[in-house]
Amino acid sequence: MGQAARKLVEETGATNGVSRKFGMRDKFGYMFGDFGNDFFFLLVASFLMVYYTDVFHISAGTVGMLFLVARLWDAVADVTWGRFIDTRKPGKHGKFKPWIFRMSFPLVISGVLMFVHIPGMSEGFYLAYAFVSYIIWGTLYSTVNIPYGSMASVITSDPVERTTLSTFRTMGANLAGLIINVVGPLILFVNNKADSDRFLMGAIIFGILSLSCYMACYKLSTERIVAHEGDKPKGNLGKTLKGLLKNKPLLWILIASLIFMVNSMLIGAVNVYLFKDYFSNAKALSLVGLFQTATVFIAIPMVRPLVAKFGKKETAAAGLLLSAVVYALLYFLPNMNATQFIGVLTVAMFGYAFFSLVVWAFVTDVIDYHEYLTGLREDGTVYSIYSFARKVGQAIAGGVGGLAIAAVGYDSTREVQTQGALNGIHSLATLFPAAVFLVIFLILVFLYPLSKKRTLQLAVDLAEKRKASN
Repeated sequence: MGQAARKLVEETGATNGVSRKFGMRDKFGYMFGDFGNDFFFLLVASFLMVYYTDVFHISAGTVGMLFLVARLWDAVADVTWGRFIDTRKPGKHGKFKPWIFRMSFPLVISGVLMFVHIPGMSEGFYLAYAFVSYIIWGTLYSTVNIPYGSMASVITSDPVERTTLSTFRTMGANLAGLIINVVGPLILFVNNKADSDRFLMGAIIFGILSLSCYMACYKLSTERIVAHEGDKPKGNLGKTLKGLLKNKPLLWILIASLIFMVNSMLIGAVNVYLFKDYFSNAKALSLVGLFQTATVFIAIPMVRPLVAKFGKKETAAAGLLLSAVVYALLYFLPNMNATQFIGVLTVAMFGYAFFSLVVWAFVTDVIDYHEYLTGLREDGTVYSIYSFARKVGQAIAGGVGGLAIAAVGYDSTREVQTQGALNGIHSLATLFPAAVFLVIFLILVFLYPLSKKRTLQLAVDLAEKRKASN
């Protein structure tokens, strides 16, 4: 970025009267936000199903339907809450931070209540309790996650520094994942069985840690970007919708992220059967999880210099192409053992780690583009639309995984699967991801319009537009 362009971008960082410049305090503060989110999100994603089936004794099929309905409702709640926030005026501490502070307490309490087991109740009671408590938790999760995700666009307007926020956010999520996946099983299970008292104890412990992280996010993060009084939204939903439909960067990043989410969840589901049945080595899955986290942390220090030199779109696209090539290579090498497969797979995981690390920075760019098109600063609305797409992707993936496994001939009643089923599982775990990563690569290269040059120019144009409106 040229000196004049950077000067214009930096000038927007003082619109809230903040003297302290963007720095490590903000990065760590933003990291703690997703650290807090994922203490409970990953606890729920990893262990709530087994709690419902083994403690509440609800059938797995019913739990699957509950998750599908709840995620679709969550998607609606995201958009509703994002729109609500954008109709509120910023307070003393900003537009988004106050909601993180207010709503984190009821969110954590509702999360703990999900794991309360009252002995001796009927099946109907447990089903109703699971449905109501899970829906409430998911709704309250939106009230914290939407302002948290939206806040990145008002912490700094520098496109490169926004990439560091996205990187630190991913770092927070991965740290929470390490704790949940390593410590969680040691707390939650007794003699290889889900224990209701241990689950409640775990929920309380992770709830306290989650709340502490939210408070750290609130204290350390600073909102700097505030829309000019004349540009603040006045409930013009028609203008907002027209702007969203014209926002090509938003539409294409929505499609790319939805496809990426479905693919990621399908990979996770299929890998269980790949290692359990194809390689006959289920324990190797722990190595996959460990190496996946390791690839993210290896990629983290590389992201900022790569984005500064080449751009977000270019860096993410290159990583996705690498993943597509490696997964295709794995498809054509079916005789590998589990260790060899994981060794090659690690390269693919390293490739798509770059998309995961910069995706939240893409979102801040499309929020800026929305303001450029409409003159409205609607961080919450635009971010909630993106979150809506991710929730829809989660809901789709929840059903696609089971259907795909069944389609290749997997039979849970067989001790050993047919060779056709095993070959189908191998194809699902290799060829399908290769094709999907290639599609996302093509979307970024040929359809997503915000290249490095256009992103920097957008920052300059928006800064000039804000100055002119003052």
